[in-house]
Amino acid sequence: MSKNLSKAISCGHCSNLSHMKIIGNVVDNKTEIEPDYGPMGEYGITYSVLECPACKKVNIVSYEWEEAMDHDDIVYKVLSPQSTRYPVGLPENILSTLKAAEKNKTIDVNAYVILLRRLLELVCIDRSATGTSLALMLKDLADKKEIPEKLVRVASGLKDFGNIGAHAGIGELSEKEIPIVKALCLAILEYTYSAPYLASIAENKLLAIKSKAKKK
Repeated sequence: MSKNLSKAISCGHCSNLSHMKIIGNVVDNKTEIEPDYGPMGEYGITYSVLECPACKKVNIVSYEWEEAMDHDDIVYKVLSPQSTRYPVGLPENILSTLKAAEKNKTIDVNAYVILLRRLLELVCIDRSATGTSLALMLKDLADKKEIPEKLVRVASGLKDFGNIGAHAGIGELSEKEIPIVKALCLAILEYTYSAPYLASIAENKLLAIKSKAKKK
């Protein structure tokens, strides 16, 4: 493998797995010295700036090394971008759709919001919403107190962005809309799944503590 290429690594922006072009290194060299024998070898940390061949965005990694180490033994620590954290308590199909959307967000914004619109439909189906359209299913969830009325407006905003992404004649989305659309999506998922999930964990923990106290 060329010295100008990294080991295969997954891009933190688009999730493409490949060798990346090394466009810069900063090396923190140290020398191990034994009092009786003098210099015994070099070791240190290398910081590398890598360019993804797919999305052309930069990843920054570091790895520890020593003089006798084989290149295949290098283990990267990703410094930037930070790994995406997903809301807890999500059903598997909704989590996989969210991850698929994240992979597309820096490649095609329109595809990203279309996938998030699909995610919204999956939420409605998972919560047994009825209706012949996404708007009606969202209203049904609000009527059944599954989600508050204010959150329906949030969900409708996400739906509208998805419509723009799906229909070229309506308009064109850009990367500037990504933070807005992502925030809308996370608000829905955290209210619908994460909050009840964490509340359940807390309740079970309190019950366990009380049960343990009674046995003393």
